[in-house]
Amino acid sequence: MWSPYRKRVVRDLDRWRSNGWLSEEGRSAILADVQTGAREFNLASVLGILASVLFGFAALSFVAAHWEDVPRLARLILLLAAIWIGYGAAGWFETRGQSYLADAAVLFSAGMFGASIMLISQMYHIGGDASDGVLLWWMGTFFAGVVLRSNPALALTMILVCVWSSLQTLNLNVAHWPFLIGWGLVTVAFVWQRWWPGLHLSALALSIFIISLGFLLGDGHFHGLVAALGVLAAIGAVALEKIRPDLDNIAAPLFAYAIAVGFEGFFALQFFENPSSGHLILLAIVTLVLLIAAIAHALSVTNRGALWLGYIAFSVEILALYSETVGSILGTSLFFLIAAVIVAALAYAALQLARRSASGGLPA
Repeated sequence: MWSPYRKRVVRDLDRWRSNGWLSEEGRSAILADVQTGAREFNLASVLGILASVLFGFAALSFVAAHWEDVPRLARLILLLAAIWIGYGAAGWFETRGQSYLADAAVLFSAGMFGASIMLISQMYHIGGDASDGVLLWWMGTFFAGVVLRSNPALALTMILVCVWSSLQTLNLNVAHWPFLIGWGLVTVAFVWQRWWPGLHLSALALSIFIISLGFLLGDGHFHGLVAALGVLAAIGAVALEKIRPDLDNIAAPLFAYAIAVGFEGFFALQFFENPSSGHLILLAIVTLVLLIAAIAHALSVTNRGALWLGYIAFSVEILALYSETVGSILGTSLFFLIAAVIVAALAYAALQLARRSASGGLPA
């Protein structure tokens, strides 16, 4: 669990305790729960992780420089020894309570495992697709991350799953559905570890995969599916937030990623598919209305990430439409007039809603 989160919890607990909303016993119990599984993250931890990466590159460089001079059996022993030395160091650091240094050692072993796959394939002239080697690499790294409960190893696994899927997609030029299996396994491991930054990595990977479907399915004309999935995910995030307010730490980022996916789908429909003028106007109106609704929701629940993403998407949409309509039969001024009327009407509706809520006409 990240230190900024713990600091925010401590700050909120102190405020609630001073206001008399929380007992000292309750405060202590919450802090104890927050500290469960927490890991210290400091300069030594950062330098340890960087050192593990540098040790890995140093080992690879040394082995590459003297590889041909080393007998095959000695090569295998050297590679296996490097992997297990890393795991042994991880166990030693863990017993000393230095969890992040243990993670650094696991990361080193995972890197050496990948290097061993490539070097052994070269040594014995094993043919095959490069993606097969990456598949074996992420499976081994995933196993190590789960057994040793190493978050950095699981993060590396997610990256390797994405590389594996990308290689398969580039080779076959079709959607690589097995990606969802690897993605699902790593995501479940993130949830099991209660490592929320890992879930952000999962959400980013899945968002990119969904966006890619628009370019891979239906000869590259499935952007409507991407837009629909983004809208449905946004609706689901809002529903989750209403039904389970205690899961707002999941609903809030889900809503932000849904905005990104949905906007990309609508953007591609407008500017990659070459629609007719009337179709472009309709898509533009729908996109702007949905973005304004997303901004309004983000503002109401103080979802800063989604709020800024909505602002950026709205600006990109306006600039793209301006570039597309300048000098065309649409008439730039007509478009902006329509957009201004829509925004003004929504602003008026929001103002009336706020007034009715304040006067008791609607529940706050």
